[in-house]
Amino acid sequence: MDVDQNYRVFQELFVLLDDGDRQMLRAFNLTPLQYHALLLLGPHEGWRLTDLSERLLCERSTITRLVDFLEGEGLVSRIADAEDRRSQRVLLTTKGVLLRDQARIAHEASLQQRFDCLSEAEQQQLHQLHQKLLRALHAQKEGPDSL
Repeated sequence: MDVDQNYRVFQELFVLLDDGDRQMLRAFNLTPLQYHALLLLGPHEGWRLTDLSERLLCERSTITRLVDFLEGEGLVSRIADAEDRRSQRVLLTTKGVLLRDQARIAHEASLQQRFDCLSEAEQQQLHQLHQKLLRALHAQKEGPDSL
């Protein structure tokens, strides 16, 4: 198997997993990106939009629209950043915590169902290989000097 085939396998897996996430999250009126943002956020210590943008690998304008939607749904609130008055931090509201927790339970059940085709040993092997590849990809993202 060559690297192009490996890449295509990951690409196809991503598309199928993402589709499964979209279908499952539809019951919560969330997209995968919105769900992942809710997972990052907490009710006490907020994230700056720039930090969310970097963590979710999205343009700042995408994060602004995302937070606008979540705020409109009553799931997050914005507060002034105590360290930088020009910035805002995004926090989960009580409603946001509740929805995130409900969606997380459903998402975990959905993932369990999708990964049940692999034995425990196969899942552990897959996890080890993913971690190895993930470390290498992060190192490449940080630049050639980090390799």
